[in-house]
Amino acid sequence: MTLRAVKPRHETQVRILDAAEELFMQHGFEGTPMRLLTARAGVNLAAVNYHFGSKDALIEAVFRRRLDPMNTARIAAIDRMEKEAGGQPLSPEQIIRAFIGPGLRMIEDSRNGGRNFIRLLGRTYTDPSREIRALIGGLYAPAMERFKAAFERALPQMPRDELVWRMHFMFGTLAYTLAATDTVQLIAGCKPEDRYDARLLEARLASFLVAGLLAPQLGAKDAKKAA
Repeated sequence: MTLRAVKPRHETQVRILDAAEELFMQHGFEGTPMRLLTARAGVNLAAVNYHFGSKDALIEAVFRRRLDPMNTARIAAIDRMEKEAGGQPLSPEQIIRAFIGPGLRMIEDSRNGGRNFIRLLGRTYTDPSREIRALIGGLYAPAMERFKAAFERALPQMPRDELVWRMHFMFGTLAYTLAATDTVQLIAGCKPEDRYDARLLEARLASFLVAGLLAPQLGAKDAKKAA
């Protein structure tokens, strides 16, 4: 699957993208037949082929529609923070909030499909398709490199390979939080209505991620004992 910029230009494309986003979230990519998608969008197969060319291209367009603006917002946020810091390294919490904020705000968007997309994105992380995972990796790559550089400035004492692992754990936690907000209902004492409060989620998640990022590093002997 090649990376191409596919932007909706009129109402028919938007209807197709909206239908695809919801159905992919519900049934998966392989589990969504084109006849179901065209019926939901109120179009024929020729319209899908005309606007997108193939199912693979449609999948890419679904992700680009949301991820491109999300990653642009992330990079803009960290650029703004660094400018305000006057050349000084940002704190780990500032960097984390710049990354998680745009995604968490989409949880609140139930009217325009943002919440559907976030759940679709979470499902994608466990999708067996290498092409889908490569697509997501390619779309995320510029933002990830930008944030990795910011973390390296903020944590010069941390070995680079350790930082990479901790970023992996952090963003895995974020992905699960975005995709599985319903699980808070299974935990006694949690308020179900809090699962879609982006500000509250950001504060809680940022605090948790900072603690993990700055946790004491295991030495070689400690790692062997833990294993």
